[in-house]
Amino acid sequence: MIKFLLKGLIRDRHRSLFPILSISIGVTLTVLMQAWVTGILGDMIDFNARFTTGHTKVITRAYSENMQQMASDLAIVGVDELTDDLEKEFPNMNWINRIRFGGLIDIPDESGITKSQGPVVGWGINILTDNGSDIERMNLQKAMRAGKIPTKSGEILMSDELAEKLNVKVGDDATFLGSTMFGSMAMQNFVIVGIVHFGTTALDKGAIIIDFKDAQEVLNMENATSEILGYLPSGKYNNELASEIANDFNSKYSNSEDEFSPKMLTLSEQNDLKSMLEYMDSIIGIIIFVFIFAMSIVLWNIGLIGGLRRYGEIGLRLAIGESKGAVYRKMIYESVLIGLFGSLFGTIIGLGFSYLLQTKGLDLSSMMQNTSMMIQSVYRAKITPLTFYIGFIPGLFSTIIGTALAGIGIYKRQTAQLFRELEN
Repeated sequence: MIKFLLKGLIRDRHRSLFPILSISIGVTLTVLMQAWVTGILGDMIDFNARFTTGHTKVITRAYSENMQQMASDLAIVGVDELTDDLEKEFPNMNWINRIRFGGLIDIPDESGITKSQGPVVGWGINILTDNGSDIERMNLQKAMRAGKIPTKSGEILMSDELAEKLNVKVGDDATFLGSTMFGSMAMQNFVIVGIVHFGTTALDKGAIIIDFKDAQEVLNMENATSEILGYLPSGKYNNELASEIANDFNSKYSNSEDEFSPKMLTLSEQNDLKSMLEYMDSIIGIIIFVFIFAMSIVLWNIGLIGGLRRYGEIGLRLAIGESKGAVYRKMIYESVLIGLFGSLFGTIIGLGFSYLLQTKGLDLSSMMQNTSMMIQSVYRAKITPLTFYIGFIPGLFSTIIGTALAGIGIYKRQTAQLFRELEN
């Protein structure tokens, strides 16, 4: 039966080629849309986790209320002991220390007189220690535009836009000016050994990166840190698991009456990400539903129109003795084959485009030059298990339903009436 139906579809292109092409286009768009929207949300979560929020973050209660100010005087003290406790309490988590700070960067000329100056946001990360995990996490190797990653104390990385603004290059000297943890003036000379580009305006406009130990020394933060970031063992954010860890930690270590007691926040509790994640989840669900529904209507109509156009053929088949039930079943079988082929071709094409967007991405930096949000400028699709079969929902089922509805007319019409439509 299947072989017979396949021969009929191959020989009659009007009955198979246009429907398969239409289904393939619809399924391609459905697959691409799902991968694209999923990729945007996933990249946003991953980007924030790697650079600012972690999957969980430990800070003081006072620091949590003024997080954007990056106040060093509200830092965690006794960080070595606290980190040891975290590793014992939650051994599966990966805990790292970071210092975020603000200040001025001064560029001297050959005679030591200020040539240029500008505000900066500084990051003290584990460059020379911790087996380079922060280097990998922040993609510093890929972000390098010139120079190298620091290999010793006193070396810094500078964002490309800031370097261009200050007219500096690799090998130039720079002096950081700021305030220490105790409010006194901080001043330290560095050598610029690398220029980096992160792909987000918030960082590329004015960021410097130094080793964590250098940051502690400059800011007089011995055995202290701004924040301790925690990462789940899977590498992917799980809000339920992160919330469970945070609640466990806060019940043991956090004291609401002590503003300097540690407090753990989850990713969703930072940078207004909770409302954004909820909003994005809703939008993704709505977009995918509306798109699938729209494509379903289109493919439904294709199946319906295809069935109506065959009433004359159906009348002839009934006239030569074929039963209505047999004709109806064969129409359904044909629509299943057409839907399968169309969905398969569309899924393959959609996966191809999705893979291209996943590896190459789409650079939208020109549209985000004035934003200060921690979001990436290159957006990528993401292929998930759902991507492999979501196109079959409109591609297969809608086509079958359209053909089924059109076939109902076979039972409502007399054989003679169907046969007359063949003459028209």
